Amino acid sequence: MSMNAIEIKDLTKTYGTITALDHINLTISRGSMFTIVGPDGAGKTTLLQILTGIVKPDDGIIHVLGKNVKTEMNQIKPDIGYLTQGFSLYQDLTIDENIEFFAEIHQVRDYKEKRDELLDFMRLKSFRNRMSGKLSGGMKQKLALACTLIYRPKIIFLDEPTTGVDPVSRRDFWMILARLIRDNITIVMTTPYMDEAERADTIALLNKGRLLLSNTPENVKQSLHRSVFHITTDSIQETSLALQKIPTIVSIQLFGDRIDIMMNNIDTSGTDVEKLLHEHGITITGVRKVSPTLENVFIHLLGKEGTNP
Repeated sequence: MSMNAIEIKDLTKTYGTITALDHINLTISRGSMFTIVGPDGAGKTTLLQILTGIVKPDDGIIHVLGKNVKTEMNQIKPDIGYLTQGFSLYQDLTIDENIEFFAEIHQVRDYKEKRDELLDFMRLKSFRNRMSGKLSGGMKQKLALACTLIYRPKIIFLDEPTTGVDPVSRRDFWMILARLIRDNITIVMTTPYMDEAERADTIALLNKGRLLLSNTPENVKQSLHRSVFHITTDSIQETSLALQKIPTIVSIQLFGDRIDIMMNNIDTSGTDVEKLLHEHGITITGVRKVSPTLENVFIHLLGKEGTNP
């Protein structure tokens, strides 16, 4: 049996003149968390829809759990779960009834003990008789996940599962996902949040249907080979405009009350930056060299691609 849950070779999908996915090559290990990030229109949802058999690829070879997606999808489907962005719960059914419904359509007979375990696990037991239409966004997402887990899939695909969910529910959701990984369930998810991408075993950056990178979060950050500095100043906009005139600065990113700049030399020091800014008549209140973040790397790569996320 392959150690990989998913193997993708030269996957291509077009819609008319738009290339949604352009010769994608990926492997995803069993029992790992694989996170796909990228701007809107990058092809993230299309990739999940192909892996779950909703959309047919134009070209490429895709294996999920060792089986060919083009010819053996019916054998794959019982072992996978898919939470779409607009996952359909039955609003006029209770939490218990929704889980029961999903158990029955997947022909799970002895589901009651598993349902109780899931409700405990999701901290939903005291709400089990509440109509799902009356739940908060975070509770709906947890219920949607419980409905998927009732039939014990080997891979779960999640499309931006925490978008629009409050911070406490987001934290709960991540604790749940961490336990699923311990149970050797493979998780493939998309997210717009860089702090979530940091938690993955492997991340992939998609842009305009192309795979820009796939690696561990740490290796991605180390791949930058640039110096990153936090600059604080009393006049963010003026300083930002002045910084644009310095050719050795390869990237300028505004974050509220600070500016992140990226220098093209990894050995640049804070003193070098202060001297450079002073020479250009730029007044700052502080400068600090920092380790690159995923956001720094991704914005830099997308900038090179000519995309402003």
